[in-house]
Formats: sequence, structure tokens, C-alpha cells
Amino acid sequence: MNANGSDHDATRPSGDAVLVERDGRVAIITINRPDQRNALNRAVRSALPRAIRELEADDAIDVMILTGADPAFSAGVDLKELGAGAAQPSDVTEGTDRDGRLPYRGALPPHDKLIIGAINGVAVTGGFEIALNCDFMIASVQARFADTHARVGIMPGWGLTVLLAQRIGVARARQLSVTGNYLDAQTAYEWGLVNEVVAHDALLPRCLELARDCSTIDQRAVRRMLATYREVADTTVAEAWDLETRASREWQAGGLDPAAIEARRRAVVERGRAQLGG
Repeated sequence: MNANGSDHDATRPSGDAVLVERDGRVAIITINRPDQRNALNRAVRSALPRAIRELEADDAIDVMILTGADPAFSAGVDLKELGAGAAQPSDVTEGTDRDGRLPYRGALPPHDKLIIGAINGVAVTGGFEIALNCDFMIASVQARFADTHARVGIMPGWGLTVLLAQRIGVARARQLSVTGNYLDAQTAYEWGLVNEVVAHDALLPRCLELARDCSTIDQRAVRRMLATYREVADTTVAEAWDLETRASREWQAGGLDPAAIEARRRAVVERGRAQLGG
């Protein structure tokens, strides 16, 4: 029995930056760069989609839970790497096109199986987008959310302007994006961003409970239900995805100044520490 109070059949790393644990018919995917607050460097942005694709193809798994190694869910794209000119915000994963774009929309590859976001700490910018790409989120009381794209001087390309507005409404989404302020877990619940807020130690057990509930249902029906939700949403927002992609491409085509990004990164980190109390 592990520290989360559950028996895991196996633990299998999908590269050092992303870990996969199996608990019956549930897989727990953990972004595993805790010393860097699970920043999305090249290794993570390659290993995470690969892990999801492998689990999607695995008939022994019905549900995935996506979380981060404490103390963070993910601080977003690794701005140190970006500020050093080592990577573009949208590059890296297998199958990217010549502009460095993923062959699918959003931060996660196409999947039919349920993905529950277990938000254990800060989910910022690109990390926030990854959380939003989950089917729903359960938050620890320690969870915090922020969109600092504009503060850093980059534009979202993984669906933030679509998915955040769907969850909390356009006006609140705008407020988060143009201030870069942090949203605490309780307010995130009140705004409809997360489904539940639980004690930190209860986060994975609660997500596992929900995942097991899902796994008791006919999986063809579950996946058809999830697909229907996506199709219904697309009838009203599909064009918004294209608009965001075009805006992101045009912004990036104008050139990114690594030194300016690094300076903004430092300012964002200091501001975040002040808002989070240390």
C-alpha cells in the first residue's frame, strides 16, 4: 500500500519526467519534476502525450488520473528553457508540424477514455491549460490557478481561451487572463472551475474513488457519452479553437525575445511568491 492509501499493481516510469502507476483499471500519470514545480520542459512535453497514447491503447486501463508531484501540479512551460532560447512554447512532441505545432488541438492527444485532473498545487499558464484539457478536475485545498500568458508575453495555444471560458464564463476568464492573479481552490469551486475541493491527503483517494465508479460502467457507453459532450461543445466553439491557434501562430511569428521572456519570468515568479505568501 502506498502513501495515498491504495494498492498499485505496478509502477512504470514513462521517462523520468513522467511517471505512470496502475491501480486496477485506473492509471495515475504524474508529472515528475517537483524541484522545478513540474515545469513543462521538452522531456515532459514529449513523455506526457506518449504516456496518454499508450494508456489509451491499453485494454487493461479504463480511466486516467493526471496529477503533479508535490508541491505543484505544473508551473507551466519551462520559461528558463524558453528564456535561454532552447525551445519554443509549442514545439517538441513527436509528430509536430514544421511550425512546431502538435498534430491535434489542445495539450493532450486525442483520447476516448476519461481523464480526471487531480490538481494538487499551482496550475499556471501551460499547466493550467493541461488541467483544463482534463474531462473534469478535483482540487486539493492547496490548489491555485493562474494564467500568466500575457504577463510573460506569450499567447495560449492549448485551448485556454476556449476551455476556461466554457468552465467559468467569458468575463471571469478575461479577468484571470488580463490580471495574471491567482485563484484559490475555494473560489475555483465557487466559479465552477473544479468539481470538488478536498483535503490535500484525500485528493488521490477521492480521484481513485471516482475513477473506480466510472470503471464499473460499460466503457463503450462511457466513451460514447464523453464523445457526445465534446461534439456538443464543438458545435458552438470549434471556430474559437481555430481563432486561438491563428492568434498564437501570428504572435509567435513576430519573434520571441529570450532575454525579455527571462526578465518577465523572474517578475512573474516574484509576484506569484508574494501572492501565495512565500
